[in-house]
Order: sequence, then C-alpha cells, then structure tokens
Amino acid sequence: MDNLVKQFNHVDYLWDNKKASELGDDQVALFLYRSNILGADLRITNYGGGNTSCKTIEKDPLTGNNVEVMWVKGSGGDIGTLTRAGIAGLYTDRLRDLKNVYGGLQDEDRMVGLFNHCIYDLESKAPSIDTPLHGLLPFAHIDHLHPDALIAVAAAENSEQVTKDIWGDTMGWVPWQRPGFDLGLQLEKCLADNPGIRGIVLGSHGLFTWGDTSYECYMNSLEVIEMASDYIEKMIAEKGSVFGGQKIESLPQSERLEKASQLMPLLRGLCSSENRMIGHFSDSDVVLEFINSNDLERLAPMGTSCPDHFLRTKIQPLVLTLDKDEDVSDTEAILKKLEPGFDTYRQEYKDYYNTCKKDNSPAVRDANPVIIIYPGVGMFSFAKNKQTTRVASEFYINAINVMRGAEAITSYTSLPRQEAFDIEYWLLEEAKLQRMPKEQPLSRKVAFVTGAGGGIGKAIADKLAAEGANVVLTDINEDSLAEALATYKRDVAATALCDVTNTDSIDAAYKKACLEFGGVDIVVHSAGLAISKPLEDTTDKDWDILHNILVKGQFNLAKFSTEVMRKQNLGGDFISIASKNGLVAGPNNVAYGTAKAAQQHMARLLAAELAKDKIRVNTVNPDGVIVGSKIWEGAWAEGRAKANGITVEELPAFYAKRNLLNEIITPADIANGVFALVGVLDKSTGNIINVDGGMANAFVR
Repeated sequence: MDNLVKQFNHVDYLWDNKKASELGDDQVALFLYRSNILGADLRITNYGGGNTSCKTIEKDPLTGNNVEVMWVKGSGGDIGTLTRAGIAGLYTDRLRDLKNVYGGLQDEDRMVGLFNHCIYDLESKAPSIDTPLHGLLPFAHIDHLHPDALIAVAAAENSEQVTKDIWGDTMGWVPWQRPGFDLGLQLEKCLADNPGIRGIVLGSHGLFTWGDTSYECYMNSLEVIEMASDYIEKMIAEKGSVFGGQKIESLPQSERLEKASQLMPLLRGLCSSENRMIGHFSDSDVVLEFINSNDLERLAPMGTSCPDHFLRTKIQPLVLTLDKDEDVSDTEAILKKLEPGFDTYRQEYKDYYNTCKKDNSPAVRDANPVIIIYPGVGMFSFAKNKQTTRVASEFYINAINVMRGAEAITSYTSLPRQEAFDIEYWLLEEAKLQRMPKEQPLSRKVAFVTGAGGGIGKAIADKLAAEGANVVLTDINEDSLAEALATYKRDVAATALCDVTNTDSIDAAYKKACLEFGGVDIVVHSAGLAISKPLEDTTDKDWDILHNILVKGQFNLAKFSTEVMRKQNLGGDFISIASKNGLVAGPNNVAYGTAKAAQQHMARLLAAELAKDKIRVNTVNPDGVIVGSKIWEGAWAEGRAKANGITVEELPAFYAKRNLLNEIITPADIANGVFALVGVLDKSTGNIINVDGGMANAFVR
C-alpha cells in the first residue's frame, strides 16, 4: 500500500496514522475523520456533496441485546465539516426491513418518512434520501463520492463499457436512477450479481466504494479514483487536446479583472430581477480552458449530469455574446446587448418548467441564470449568499472537469431534461428548501464601510454582518484590516485598502467589492479623525486634512457608489457618520465642526438628488463615543480632557453626565443607529439620527 500512496498524483493522500491511532477503535470517530479528509479535496466531492457511513455493534437500550447500527451523514450535511451532530444513527435491520413495505418507485417519498422509524440515536440528524444506499449494502465502512474523474466515467457515452475497460470485473455499474430506496435495491442486486467487487459506478451520478475498516475504505476510494484519473489523462494525451482546442485567447489577467469588476454590477442587477443576488467571479485555468474552447457552444447548453451539480448551478449556464474586447464602461449600450440574452434564458427556463412539470410540482423558481460565462474573461455566478454562489462556481468547475474527462474518454452525455427536472423540483427537495431558516434583514446585501479597521467602523461592519450582510472593510491600515478580517467566518467579509482622500484608491476599493460580492448596496462613511484647536492654532493643514477625509472623501465615496448602484438598478443606502458637533456650536472646534456640518448638509443634498434612483441618504450623529473609538485614542481625548478640567480616564463618565439619559455611548450604539436606517426605516431619506444619549442643544427639530 505504501508504493500505491506514492503514485497518487491527482488526489491528495491525507490520512495521518498518528491522528487515526489517537482515535483508537472508535469506529464512528474514524468514519468522521475519513469523511473530513475526503471532503477536504474538492476534486473528490464538493461542499454538501456525497455521503459516508459506518456500521457498529451497539447495545439496544430496550432489550440490552447487541444490534448493528449504521451511522451516516444526515440530510444537508457536508462531509468535509461533518461532526457527530451531523450524522444519523439507525438500526440496520429495521432499515432493511423496509423492503417488506416498499411499494415501488411511486412510493419513494413515503419511504423517507419511514426512515425515522429506524432511528437508534435519538439525537440523530434527519436521515438523507441516500440512507438506504448505505444500509442495504453489508460493508462496515462506505463512501459515496462525486469525484470529477468518476463522474466523467459515469457521464461518458458507453459508460458501462468504459467501467469495464478501466477496472475489469472489479467494479459494478448501475444505470442512472434518481436517488432513493429503489436505487439502494439496485446497488444490493449489483453486489449480489457481482460478488467480490470493490465498488459501483452510478451512471451520470458518482461512486460507491467500501472497506472493512475506515482506512481500507479510504484507500479503496482513492485507488479507484486514481485509476480513473490515470485513464482520463492517458486518453487526453492520445487526443492531444480537450474541448476541441482553443477558439479564442484570454485577455491578460489585469484586463480580465478590470472588465469583470465593471460588468459585475450590471450582471447582478439583471440576475436580481426576481430576488437580489450576491456574486462571485472565477478566471481559473480550468475555467478559461473551457470557456475559450471550440466546444463551448456545443457543451454548455447540454447542461450538467450529476444532480449535485445542477441543483446548485441550474441545468445550464448563460453564455454572453459580448466580444472579449467590448468596452463595458458604456452602461446603457452594454445593457442593450445583455438584456436579450437574459430574456431568452428566462423564457427557456420557464419553457423547461412548463414542459416537464407535473400536477403536484412546486411553483416555478427564479428563472435567472446562476452561472454566466464570458469567453475570454471568466465565469460569474449569482445566488442568495456568498457561500451559495461560491459553491455554485465550484460545482460548475467540477462539471467542467467532468465534461473534460468524458469528452476525452468517448463523448459527454447529460441527463435528459425530464430527469433533471424531477430532481430539481422533487417534492422532497422542495420540503428541504422550505425548512431553510428565514433570511436575516440584510441578507443578500453588500455593505461597504470606511474606517472599518477598528473603532466605530468595525462595530458598524460587525452589526451589519450579524444582520446578514456581506461586508467590505476598508481602511488605510493594512494590519488593522487583516486583524479585523480574522474575526469573521468565511464568505462574510472582504477587505480593501482605501484612502478616501484619493479617488484612484476609492475606485479600486469599489472594484474589489464588485469582484468579491457583485456590487454594493450600503455605503457607510465612518473614516475620520478629530482635531480640536482654537481658531488661532488651527492651521491650513488641519483644515485640509479634516475636509479632505470627512467632506471630500464623502463626496467621492458617494459619487463612485452611485455609479455602482445605478448599474445594479436595485436602489441602495448611503450613511454618513457625522457628529453632534455639526449641529452644536462650541469653542476650539472650527475645522472639525465645519467639516461635520458639511457632511450633514451634503447628505441632505444627496438625498434630494438620488431619491429618483431609490438611493436613500441619511446621517448618524454620534457624540462622546470614547470607549472603543479610534478618534479618542490620542490627542483628541487629551485635548477634551484638558478643556474640561478632568483626566482622560474620567471622560466616559463625564460625557455620560452631559446627556439627558446619563448613558455612556459606545461604538455598538452607533452601529445600531446605522442598522435602524438600513434595516428598519426603509422609507426614510435625508434624516439625521442622533446617537448621543440626548443632547437638547443638538435636537434637529
């Protein structure tokens, strides 16, 4: 086996004997370990795809007798991140007894409900539709995976013969069938007809492999996958090219990214005609090889084969007819070129639905494309959140690999449209969708926050993310941004260096936001600084830096964000973080107070101008935010303390006594004010919210 390990050039051997030995004879722990390392390689199975299991002997809590229990990935789980909480434990004999009550293909949905009568572990995750596929096979450890190489074999013309060509009589093969109890029976029959086989290829679907131990199962899976990979690479070498060779050349990467960043908001707007979407962009070598090929026009409309793929990518992508050298800066002209393709795609999707639907089919879903291909540039994906759209992109890359392999072997075949529809609009799939948790108030929105490396800006970003938004953290301090980003889970946040006094920097930051998430919906200008000096001590430099960051910065942020929001045609929010000092006149504050007043009035002017675009512009006025505020870390705090005859440490309590509520104001309070404007008060614009504990002389009215 050691010699075999050294030959694994296509999939990664990740088994750690030391780690496995620490788990001892805990078969469930070893099965979870195997699952996690298999799920770590997207060429083996993508996020949420495939399932794994093991069988153990346990004490029946009612009889005290030894019984066989199957532990299997539960519904909606992901083997790469699978834990004990994500698996189901079922009595194997009860599961097999369901054969006595199975009424045929028309009985599939009822059988899923009966799985609950087989539960051994009362803390089980809901069993998935694939549960009987594991339960009706006798092996202690089983992997059901969707490796690109195996699906290429499964989706190739003459797949059964190809299976024999690669593995001889050591692998079984069953034709395409929708997952369910009957497919489990077909696997059981295949094994009975072919005793001694090491696995089964599922036509147009994937792979089943097994072993007596978790390690043997893992090694069997990798060896079977590697044999398919070697066969495909040999066939590609013989053919000399894939996808019919290259039709066009890619633009240089910098030009691809520039064009993609300009186009993303337009595509996002078009894809959001029914529901707002979040975007993702990929221009990997695998993507470019496919989208620039001669066979793109033939293969893309055929659609994907594996159910795991098309459930996330839709059955086929939209291929843009734009030339790679197209000038995409002319929004109106580009929209005129894009809209017919989107209209056609939506109509074809509705025709697919109407042709294939049954009397009890769920209502037609969003007809917009998930995957969009721009030859010479890259691939875009759009879905309800960043994780979903990223995963959709990964799944379509898997589909590209499948087409690549199948075309090298013989030729690629996709599922008939009716079969695809029966999976996509399966009542059990619809029930799974209906069980999804309710979306958060800011789900599907992208927030761009300046000064988000810490203090008030970071608190605002945290709040918006907690309410469901994707956030783009911007700041002039790269280290602060890296620290801030580390506090978020994957797919929630991105960062961009942004000097708000520099228009090129602002432009680059917005383009980064568009590339990361598709566009921008909420902009919060929180970047700032404070200088407190009497008139005679205030220098031109003091005046310029305050007005450049607070006022001119706000002007340019609004200008660039409006361009993005108009491309999307989805409306938007612009929030200015100003200050009580813009409303209240006080000593030693001429430059700062004037700049804050300018921010406030600019917000009113923008609200009046941008209302026609459904872009709402509002202001939040903090006061006395000392704890956790970056502004109060240095000379400003010392200056305010000196002006009031107290120490810096006494400032929070001192400022609390100044307001009517006698409350200390924190960055989180300012963040709540921002959320109120973007997540609750959706018909307010041109307003000012004071978050200051109540300062009578700052009352707006």
